[in-house]
Amino acid sequence: MTRRMRSGRPGTEPEAERVEIACEGGRGRTGTALACIAALDGVSSVDAVTFVRRHYDQRAVETLWQRRYVRHYVWA
Repeated sequence: MTRRMRSGRPGTEPEAERVEIACEGGRGRTGTALACIAALDGVSSVDAVTFVRRHYDQRAVETLWQRRYVRHYVWA
């Protein structure tokens, strides 16, 4: 989970949780969601797609529109 998600109430930290993210192929939408989470967790939004491709699947975030979404996600 990301830092922003963890900081729900001041002074409290939730127990470790597992979140499942999936789409039919596991690359396009899943990679996009993972890249957005990486950006929220401190990876530069410019580098988030590269990060997910390196650590998850080299073909993740398949389309130009998905890459653009990730790049602008933290600025929205």
